[in-house]
Amino acid sequence: MGEQHRAGKRQTAEETMASKGQGFRGANEASDGNAASVAGVMPLSGAEAHVHFAEFAARLKSCPDTSPLRRLPLPRCIITASVRGLIAFMCAAALSVAVAAAQSQAPGATPSPAAQTSPQPGAESQVPEKAGKPKAETRITPEQAKKLFGLVDELIKFSSEESGLPVKSPVKRQITSRDAVESYLNKKFEEDEGAKRLQRNEIVLKKFGLLDRDFDLKPFLLALLKEQIEAYYDSKTKTVYMLDWVDIEEQKPVLAHELTHALQDQHSDLEKWNDQTPDDVSVNSREDTDHLAKDEMDTAREAVVEGQATAVMMDYILKPMGKSLVKDPEVLDFVKQQMSGSDNSPVLARAPLLLSESLLFPYREGLSFEQDVWMDKGQAAAFAGTMDRPPTSSWEIINPLEYEKKHMPSIPLMPDIHPLVDKLYKPYDIGQIGQLDLHILAELFGGENAARDLTPAWDGGLYWAGQRLSATTEAERASTNSVSLFYMSVWKNAASAQAFAHLYAEELGRKYSGLKHDVAAERSIPSGRAAGSAQPIADEQVYSTSEGPVVITTRGKRVFVAESFDLDLARKLASLVLDAQGTGEMHMAGNSIPGAPGLDSETSEPLTGDLVHFLSNCGVMKAAVEAGIKGAAR
Repeated sequence: MGEQHRAGKRQTAEETMASKGQGFRGANEASDGNAASVAGVMPLSGAEAHVHFAEFAARLKSCPDTSPLRRLPLPRCIITASVRGLIAFMCAAALSVAVAAAQSQAPGATPSPAAQTSPQPGAESQVPEKAGKPKAETRITPEQAKKLFGLVDELIKFSSEESGLPVKSPVKRQITSRDAVESYLNKKFEEDEGAKRLQRNEIVLKKFGLLDRDFDLKPFLLALLKEQIEAYYDSKTKTVYMLDWVDIEEQKPVLAHELTHALQDQHSDLEKWNDQTPDDVSVNSREDTDHLAKDEMDTAREAVVEGQATAVMMDYILKPMGKSLVKDPEVLDFVKQQMSGSDNSPVLARAPLLLSESLLFPYREGLSFEQDVWMDKGQAAAFAGTMDRPPTSSWEIINPLEYEKKHMPSIPLMPDIHPLVDKLYKPYDIGQIGQLDLHILAELFGGENAARDLTPAWDGGLYWAGQRLSATTEAERASTNSVSLFYMSVWKNAASAQAFAHLYAEELGRKYSGLKHDVAAERSIPSGRAAGSAQPIADEQVYSTSEGPVVITTRGKRVFVAESFDLDLARKLASLVLDAQGTGEMHMAGNSIPGAPGLDSETSEPLTGDLVHFLSNCGVMKAAVEAGIKGAAR
């Protein structure tokens, strides 16, 4: 049954991607690189693609029942190391709002009762004044609050039965107000390690072009979370927080979701299990290798916990209809489409692609991952099993069959670069460019077709960023001009490598002013060979920009990009890193160097990992709940 279902998911995903570039799963299973198609990718500079759970609902209203848009599996979002913490927080926040909005539109929905102020957490409000007059909203009464408290015990039993995770202790519960939620979010930004990493790495995300140079990340994320949060489980206090402005019936699916997090916490201690990333920046070769070996762990784990919780929520919604995710897997196809609308989420609708994809990945792809494992291996494997043996990368989440076969992703080797860079730079950031990261980069730079063609051809990637020691003032350090970075991507075929190098070069004009193709500099390289290298290269492109040279070196299936290093240092780094990979298959960074920690160790993050982690830890997202309810109604 599992293989038949997976084949159906592959077929419908391919149909949908033809018109909307959505869905990692179908693209990865459909081909091993699509070399002919990839080679012809033409970039669409400045293309934007904003994906969100609530947006799917609006788009689907105009789709016929036979449309392939109604038949895609519901995925969940994950974000790179810098973004992960923020996404975790946003995920919890949005789920509650989504349930309320979706159920309020469903037949027979119960209107919110008369308003009364409910108990609040003790956190002090530090929320800035809102512009304009807020809409009047109703609040649940003390009697309704008492009923809601009672539902926690009822719903945790349901969550336990659906997941197979036992209830080991009662879950504390509290009703909170909008002001208290805003205070919680502000406090999260100040205290959460993922949020701190995310704010630190904002400059790297801008250097990559994932965020515009003038984008202010923190206030936008706060606005987005305030819009999206529906409920949240706090693993530190072991408390589930419910919202006093959302009707009881609307909160039931959200509670089923959040109480699954409570069961996960009792099973694995989420405070330790869910944050494997080192807080410190690596400053030597051994630490670089350790970071790379562990880099995508948090992203994959966020997908597991959100995917499981969303699966339980979906079964709670489906049960009165006599359906379930396992018996009726096609339900998720429609739910996934519900995730692309934003009519009820105006902040999300204008979010950069990086944020919307990071927010959605844990729910969308996490749910699809959990569904596949559940159908192939059973409930125990899908829930306790993936907590006890969690996937280590976004590649495994996107390709669950690889996880089931215990295959590990390729991780490029990082040689000791410090003798070359430490005299000029302070190490700032290091990580993998995982399959999720590549998908976002390709879609942002070249549109949905480029992402569809290049994502399955990905075969690994890493990056390193350093800040110039000469940047001494706060203003200098806040500028992307103070940061130099290199990025090596690995591909399944040379055609995909060439296509990506072309795409990346075409996008440089959006990131830098004063861009000029320096053909004369390219001719200075010894014919057919990289400077100082014993191996031939296929191509080198050199550009001058307002922030220094950009050098793009393509060698076979590998592309090395160096930005803002001087030309001589860029070429030395390209030769050193590319030569370290050898000429055979890719290796595992953690296991390829004697004495280096392997993947059994637990720490580190990918480019978007911090964002995914932070958003997922914030609470359940409105978009996910709306998509689940509307998808089930089909």
